[in-house]
Amino acid sequence: QVQLVESGGGLVQPGGSLRLSCAASGSSIVFYVMGWYRQAPGKQRELVATITRGQTTNYSDSVKGRFTVSRDNTKKMVWLQMNSLEPEDTAVYYCNARFTTDNYWGQGTQVTVSS
Repeated sequence: QVQLVESGGGLVQPGGSLRLSCAASGSSIVFYVMGWYRQAPGKQRELVATITRGQTTNYSDSVKGRFTVSRDNTKKMVWLQMNSLEPEDTAVYYCNARFTTDNYWGQGTQVTVSS
């Protein structure tokens, strides 16, 4: 089992930056695909970015070039660096760990982009 706890959310002005952190505990995450998802009010949860064991990354078109996902398996940490934030990025951001049939979620952290 893997437990995930996100942190780093908050209120930021358009054009600003935030860095989200995801701390994992329990089993090692080395084999897991780690990801960030987000859910805005009234919308479905959507993929933001994923990173594999081998550091291969994937981003949604809406964040490509602005967000960067990274991981440290030894520290059991995953990060999402978010730059050039836009009001449309406002959402609850969730950390995810996925491997075969295992699929774990954190409780989420709120990101609000507003002037």
